[in-house]
Amino acid sequence: MAEHDLHQHVEISNGDRTVAAAEVTTSPGPDATARASLRAESGHITPGSRASLVDAVLDLPEVQDCARLEAVFPLGDWESLHRLEQRCADVSIHPAGASALVEATLPSGRAHGTAQGPAGHAPAQ
Repeated sequence: MAEHDLHQHVEISNGDRTVAAAEVTTSPGPDATARASLRAESGHITPGSRASLVDAVLDLPEVQDCARLEAVFPLGDWESLHRLEQRCADVSIHPAGASALVEATLPSGRAHGTAQGPAGHAPAQ
């Protein structure tokens, strides 16, 4: 990894308990790739927590500046995969042991001059 890579930690909490978290690494540059490792607490967690984690990662300004995303999360985490498919293009998934490796094209964001919100809508002015 380059010395200028930015490492960030993102958490989703339910009360005082962290239920999902991600480690995100981004590199500067217009064709950069964001890399994220997503994980959720085992057992039952509030529905939508995993999708909220994906949203939090994709909404990071540094991730929005990237062209591609490489993510890893537990195989069978359909909520995270579904949210990635909703928000990204050209999503491909590859099983690797107990993990899913996902590659996706990020939607055009600030790096491409057309900032959009989570639902594909331009931000309010």
